[in-house]
Amino acid sequence: MHAIIPVAGIGTRLRPHTYTLPKVLVNVAGKPILGHILDTLVEQNVRSATIITGYKGDLVENYVRSSYDLDVRFVEQEEMLGLGHAIWTARESLTNEPALIILGDTIFDVDLSVLNTSRFSSLGVKYVEDPRRFGVVMAEGGFVTRLVEKPETPISHDAIVGLYYISDPRVLRTALDELIERDIRTKGEYQLTDALQIMVDGGEKFTTFTVEGWHDCGKPETLLETNRFLLTSRMPPTSAPSGVVVIPPVHIDPTAVVERSVIGPFASVSKGAVVRNSIVRDSIICDAAVVSDIMLEQSIIGNNAEVHGRLATINIGDDSVVNLSR
Repeated sequence: MHAIIPVAGIGTRLRPHTYTLPKVLVNVAGKPILGHILDTLVEQNVRSATIITGYKGDLVENYVRSSYDLDVRFVEQEEMLGLGHAIWTARESLTNEPALIILGDTIFDVDLSVLNTSRFSSLGVKYVEDPRRFGVVMAEGGFVTRLVEKPETPISHDAIVGLYYISDPRVLRTALDELIERDIRTKGEYQLTDALQIMVDGGEKFTTFTVEGWHDCGKPETLLETNRFLLTSRMPPTSAPSGVVVIPPVHIDPTAVVERSVIGPFASVSKGAVVRNSIVRDSIICDAAVVSDIMLEQSIIGNNAEVHGRLATINIGDDSVVNLSR
């Protein structure tokens, strides 16, 4: 199985962090979002991937090549024309080998091995109360009959969560070619959902599989929620440095310096970070950030940023300096 991971988006909802980083390199639970996705693929024996880059794509490529021993091809999406266009950009990767498309801002917790024995394409879905922000599916007799992107009127509560298993990617390639040639757009963009509907209309059978462990990293509040999930479910226990109180679950990178502080619950301190004389809970301290003399809660401190002072909830990007002590 070959993975296709589109990561070209700018990530406006995660600003200020995405002023200096692509969204998939924003830190959560001690490593970039993309790192958690690739870790899961490696664990499930997916060894080859195509990564579709755009905004600051060189940083994505540098991270993957320096951190993973994978067979990875990088393809640039030069224009942001929708997810369907992104996958079409990587159409050379749509061969006879089954493909798994994974959105780059989603961390999932699901066993993919069952897909290896499936005769049919399949879509990961999850029940949501408000489906208007998602592509949704309608099914009958166990097979998908209709897919709609962001319906104004709810027709189904089964939202597509960003996992697409395509048993014969050549059929998807043909559908994407038709999408582009006929200029079929929804809300101004070429949608993957519309290409999948072309496949369904042409007789391709799709099943669905339920994804309960689906975690969106697209906004600061959902990034913090995902940090809590990962610390609780995936991270090994962290021992307390001398003079430090740790309230699990917590991640403290071995290269971080933490002194005279209380860390946790739900706090991650990444590599090279420094925390002194502080209380940090429900927060993400990114690479090489410096935090001192402060109590932080529900905060995200970007790479190389510095925060000093008093009680705060703060969301600052890379290389910023904030002094709240005055």
